[in-house]
Amino acid sequence: MRYEADRVSGIQIAYIGGGSRGWAWTFMTDLAMEPQISGTIRLYDIDREAAEANAIIGNRQKQREDVSGQWDYVVKDTLREALDGADFVVISILPGTFDEMEIDVHMPERLGIYQSVGDTAGPGGMIRALRTLPMFLEFGEAVRENCPNAWVINYTNPMTLCIRMLYQAFPQIKAFGCCHEVFGTQKVLAAIASRELGCGPIDRRDIHVNVLGINHFTWFDYASYKGIDLFPVYRQYVDDHYEEGFEEKENHWMNSTFACAHRVKMDLFRQYGLIAAAGDRHLAEFMPGEEYLKDPQTVESWKFGLTTVAWRKEDLQKRLERSRRLASGQEEIELKTTGEEGILLIKALCGLERVVSNVNIPNTCYQITNLPQNAVVETNAVFERDAIRPVLAGSVPEQVRRLLLPHLENHDRIMQVVLGNNRDVELVAEAFMNDPLVRGRATKEQIQDLARDMMSATLG
Repeated sequence: MRYEADRVSGIQIAYIGGGSRGWAWTFMTDLAMEPQISGTIRLYDIDREAAEANAIIGNRQKQREDVSGQWDYVVKDTLREALDGADFVVISILPGTFDEMEIDVHMPERLGIYQSVGDTAGPGGMIRALRTLPMFLEFGEAVRENCPNAWVINYTNPMTLCIRMLYQAFPQIKAFGCCHEVFGTQKVLAAIASRELGCGPIDRRDIHVNVLGINHFTWFDYASYKGIDLFPVYRQYVDDHYEEGFEEKENHWMNSTFACAHRVKMDLFRQYGLIAAAGDRHLAEFMPGEEYLKDPQTVESWKFGLTTVAWRKEDLQKRLERSRRLASGQEEIELKTTGEEGILLIKALCGLERVVSNVNIPNTCYQITNLPQNAVVETNAVFERDAIRPVLAGSVPEQVRRLLLPHLENHDRIMQVVLGNNRDVELVAEAFMNDPLVRGRATKEQIQDLARDMMSATLG
């Protein structure tokens, strides 16, 4: 990298999963709008054709007059070539296929176990982890061999376990996980504060929060706007709108597979006194199955949706067609802020900014004081030149800690299965039985059969 006045050039970024038809385009858009950094993006993907399409799309942007960031996109044949001497490594992969994800999400339905996402918690999240973690073990070892000083930014789920495996492979790695779920909750609080306080639009970055929990099951125990404590404001709003929830007119919960009315958040606030800081689809999967995911009718009553794999397959076809249009020049990527912070964090690590943002890293400094030190937790951290300094978040209330513990215990089990390389069906079944979604929903024999069938279907 070359440092100039208020600018860094020559940055080398390895993008693992560089054929992505989602995150890669988001990443390209944010890079194109950033004038202070420039360099080369090395795209590596097992689907080389997809990476080549993204290289064409990325390189086309340099010709546009409205682009301020100058980046070269090149496709690399091997992981080693992509990583060699890289300054940053971005990981955004789909572990397996949507056919395998269909097993993750839908096979448990034979026991009446419904999952709204199936990529983090529940049986689906655990089986996905069994496919994903061996790859992350390889990634961590490859970083150690080829770019040990690089910063590794992960977007892949299950986030918590992916970060934990990177540190297992290479304890000195500089890795962290980025997730935008916290941003969404800040936006909800900003909209509620704007309405209830009678002020104009509020930028979500002006909603200051203390973040504590694990990815997709994260909580705020502090939220303020310009010195105003937002907890009483939120409490009053929940009391007044509990039945209908919070809905933006342009984003009704029934119009999008990802949208929700935030009623699960409101209910969790009433039960535990903290603001749950993820989308309802994710939050519901960490709670007992009888509460929010008992059956499709219950899901509908809480005003969120089950994201089916059939929908994901249909959406993929649309993305493939869009990739063709973008690569051929029939369509241009619209340059507008995506709301992600990955590029801002890269700037901070280059020394151009000092940023506070939520991050997924090991609890090494006991930033959450009453969770295990080996857990990967989500809290705020300060990002500055070549450093991430975790913010002490404090302790989670005992009731919330009891909600978190089964998932942390299952993280230990899944790590043990992967590192043991023995495909231990009994241990996976034990993890299933410990999961709140599954507990009490079927017999031990049924759950063991489910674990065996899911592992056979996706792992061979």
